[in-house]
Amino acid sequence: MSSYQEGMDAYERGDYDTALKEWRPLAERGNEAAQANLGFMYAKGQGVPQDDAEAIKWYRLAADQGDAWAQSNLGWMYRKGQGVPQDDAEAMKWYRLAAEQGDANAQYNLGGMYFSGHGVARNYIQAYMWTSLAAAQGYELAG
Repeated sequence: MSSYQEGMDAYERGDYDTALKEWRPLAERGNEAAQANLGFMYAKGQGVPQDDAEAIKWYRLAADQGDAWAQSNLGWMYRKGQGVPQDDAEAMKWYRLAAEQGDANAQYNLGGMYFSGHGVARNYIQAYMWTSLAAAQGYELAG
């Protein structure tokens, strides 16, 4: 039986093969955290060939279940056009879902989108609000 924590311990030691062995069966059974982690491993090429399309697949499965980290990462992929056509409106959608759950990275990125007017009308009040929420959590880039 696969163990999420055994996968995390292996990942943190840099043993990506073991992490993959632990997480893949969990991800295939619908574990959203394992799905998000597989997405990250494919996005970074950790223990698997780097594959943005495969990263998107796993991020989306987790994001559709409400995993904020996966939603934030999916937003980033849409913002940068990695594995999907670049789409600021879609990036905003995923950033907002994650930001509303308290994901500081998504809050910061959402603030940046409002500041620059990417995917949304420029709005400095919204930019300040979202960036401030990230900063209040100690998110370094927002401080």
